[in-house]
Amino acid sequence: MRAKILTTLVLVLIGGVGGSVAYWLKLPLPFMLGSLVATALVGLLLNRYVPQGYVFPQNFRLTFLAIIGVMIGAQVTPDLLNLLPAMLASFTAIILFVGLAHVGNYLIFRHIGGYDRPTAFYSGTPGGLLESIAMGEAAGADIATLTMQQFLRIILVITLVPIGLSIYMGGPVGSAGGMTLAHANPSDFSHLHEVVLTGLLGILIGKPLRLPAWQLTGPLFAAAIVAASGFAVLDLPNWMISVCQVVIGASLGMRLGGLRGRAVLRGMGLGLLSVGFMLIVGLVFSLFLVQLTGQPLDVLIVSFAPGGVTEMALVALSLNANPALVTAHHIWRIILTVIELALIGRYVRSRAL
Repeated sequence: MRAKILTTLVLVLIGGVGGSVAYWLKLPLPFMLGSLVATALVGLLLNRYVPQGYVFPQNFRLTFLAIIGVMIGAQVTPDLLNLLPAMLASFTAIILFVGLAHVGNYLIFRHIGGYDRPTAFYSGTPGGLLESIAMGEAAGADIATLTMQQFLRIILVITLVPIGLSIYMGGPVGSAGGMTLAHANPSDFSHLHEVVLTGLLGILIGKPLRLPAWQLTGPLFAAAIVAASGFAVLDLPNWMISVCQVVIGASLGMRLGGLRGRAVLRGMGLGLLSVGFMLIVGLVFSLFLVQLTGQPLDVLIVSFAPGGVTEMALVALSLNANPALVTAHHIWRIILTVIELALIGRYVRSRAL
């Protein structure tokens, strides 16, 4: 236990160094991406120094997910709620996006990658990482390949989307450009107890309700109710948000650390094809929806980008887009994906597509 705690602290420190270097280089989403790269390199090059069987502690990660959820939910205001009816078109478009993305990904992984049918099907889901892995294993998919492709989907999206938006906008965006939704005073902890209590409440209600990505969405919904009602002020210093990004980046980076060989190179190539395809589809929908919804193009692009709820919420938070509105689209995407998997799952297991 002591070795696991010490290893986790060292990895977080390494992630913090990586995040600081990325911030100095003015990279998009620096603290999460820098931490991810630094810890992935540790897993690849210094794996012999990591205790055998080590897994980044999920309960530790949960704390920081909850904080991010609270900070996102705190952005829900009456003005935001008034926007939701106007976003009906984009929520409808997400239904089409999920279907098109999954079909296109299946064709990529099956006919270009040569994966067996269950592996191709579950590798191609545009959301629901844990659900896809669990159902794919039951259907006889190659679990190592499936896990790699699902994590590569998330990692490639959270890398390419901020970089693409930086190029589109002609300069650094998000936290690299100095934008934040957190409190400017680094020593102001006057609302910390409100954030903690709201996060705990969200965790307690999120899991029993089986919310998608409940570690994030439970606190998010709790914070949304608190913020919209004006019951409390939910605010934290900016550096605490950066620490959350470092921890989440470190946990993702360690997932990549054990992957090696030609399978990784092939998986990376297929992941680029898959993510590129989904981003193009999302861009087409976004261009079409700009006039219908009145939302900026970058907000819509992030809303359709097929990363995980947590990671894309952080992208929205960093870009100073409205993260609550963006997260609502991603929760809807994951709900639709899970429903699709539940409906088709039996057919996949019995017929192997």
